[in-house]
Amino acid sequence: MFHDFYIAISSFLDQGGNVLYFIGALTFFMWTMIFERAWFFLSERKAMVAFATDKWESRPERRSWSAHQIREALISQAAEQITGSLPLINTCVALCPLLGLLGTVTGMIAVFEAMATQGGNARSMAAGVSMATIPTMAGMIASLSGLLGTTILKRKVDFEIELFEDHLTMDH
Repeated sequence: MFHDFYIAISSFLDQGGNVLYFIGALTFFMWTMIFERAWFFLSERKAMVAFATDKWESRPERRSWSAHQIREALISQAAEQITGSLPLINTCVALCPLLGLLGTVTGMIAVFEAMATQGGNARSMAAGVSMATIPTMAGMIASLSGLLGTTILKRKVDFEIELFEDHLTMDH
């Protein structure tokens, strides 16, 4: 079973060209960062929010201008920690289709090279066409999967930042 899976993946990578390795590596990195953010929300977020909230609650007064500035700084620091690597993940999502496009261009170069050397033989051009279309498909699938992950993360980030702001009350 593992051998069949390996053969299928190897054949897919051979048909798509070298750009698929870059798309695969970028997709792996992107999903590693998505899982890191999910792990943050499951394990580290509560301690970070509790620390900042305790720091705010320990203040004797919370109504002055300086207290408002300290509150804004706490919110800004927490928002940065909560957001974490989300901008990097968004960059990876945007790069996936661009790498797919690079694969399309390299595949089309292979088609033109086959046409020039073999006089338009359809069989020889087919390898270049698959090398042009497979990376495009892989880049789009990687991008769409990352888009799903970042949409979920963005909603969670926005919710957590708003919830944190609500925790830092200025009632006394």
